[in-house]
Amino acid sequence: MVVLGVVVSPQAQHILLSIPTKIPPQYCTRRKALIFTSSLFSSFIYTSHHSPATAFQIEMPQQEEDRLVHLFQETSPSVVFIKDLELAKGSNDSTKVLADDENAKVEGTGSGFIWDKFGHIVTNYHVIAKLATDNIGLQRCKVSLVNAKGESIVKDAKIVGVDPAYDLAILKVDIEGVEVKPVSVGTSRDLRVGQSCFAIGNPYGFENTLTTGVVSGLGREIPAPNGAAIKGAIQTDAAINAGNSGGPLIDSSGHVIGVNTATFTRRGSGMSSGVNFAIPIDTVVRTIPYLIVYGTSYKDRY
Repeated sequence: MVVLGVVVSPQAQHILLSIPTKIPPQYCTRRKALIFTSSLFSSFIYTSHHSPATAFQIEMPQQEEDRLVHLFQETSPSVVFIKDLELAKGSNDSTKVLADDENAKVEGTGSGFIWDKFGHIVTNYHVIAKLATDNIGLQRCKVSLVNAKGESIVKDAKIVGVDPAYDLAILKVDIEGVEVKPVSVGTSRDLRVGQSCFAIGNPYGFENTLTTGVVSGLGREIPAPNGAAIKGAIQTDAAINAGNSGGPLIDSSGHVIGVNTATFTRRGSGMSSGVNFAIPIDTVVRTIPYLIVYGTSYKDRY
C-alpha cells in the first residue's frame, strides 16, 4: 500500500485499515479548515514557481513594451544636445539643482528640443546663460541634432530670445537643406497625478537617454534663475540628471507636456531624490512666440 508516495508495511496497513472511516462531526470543521489551508498552500507553491519572465509578462504585456519603444523612436529625433563652444562633451553638463539649503545650479551644457521647421530650439535659460562669446560678441553654442534620415549632425546655434523668469530660452540653427522633426506639442491643462510620463535628454553627456515615471504632483512652485518663482511646475519621478535640463517631458501619446528644468537633492548627497520638476508646456506655448519675434517675454513688453 502506498500513502502519499510512501511505502507502508503490512503492519502499518492493518493500523490504517482499523481507523474509522466516519469522522465525528466535531472534527469536520477542523478537517475542512485543514483542507482549505492545504489548498491555499498548494496554490502559493504553484504561483511561486512561475518564472520571473511570466510574471513580467503579466504586469507589462509585450504590446505595452512595444508602445514605449515606438514612443521613443518617434520622439527622440526631436531632442537635441546643446554644448558650449569651449567645453568638451560631458565636461560641464548642467541641470538646475534645488538644494535643501539654497538654489544651486551650474551653467554649461544640456538638452533642448526642436520647436518648428525653421530651426528654433527650446531649452532652459540656465543652460545657455553663460555660453562662450564669439569674436563678434554673440553667444553661440553647438547643437547636436538628428535629421529626418536619422543622421546625427552638429550645427552652430545662436540665442534669439530668453526669459529668465520662466527659465526658458530659444536658440536658432541654420537648417537650410536639412529636414528636421519638430516635437508634437500637447497641453498641461488636463494633467493628472499618476499618469505616465517620460523624459528624454542627455544626462552626463549620454545622448538620447529615456527615463520613465509618473506625474507625481501639480502646481508646484520652484525658484527661477532671476530669483522669481515659477508657479504651476510639474513634479515627476522620471529621472532628471545633469544634462537633462531643457529636454522634453512627454506623455503617453508622445506629446510634450513640459520642459525638464530642475531636480531636488540634498547638498552633497549625490543621490537622486526622485523629486524632479518641469515647466508646464502651456506656459512655454504662451512665452515662446514672443521670444522668437522680440527676444524677450511678453511680460517685458507690457
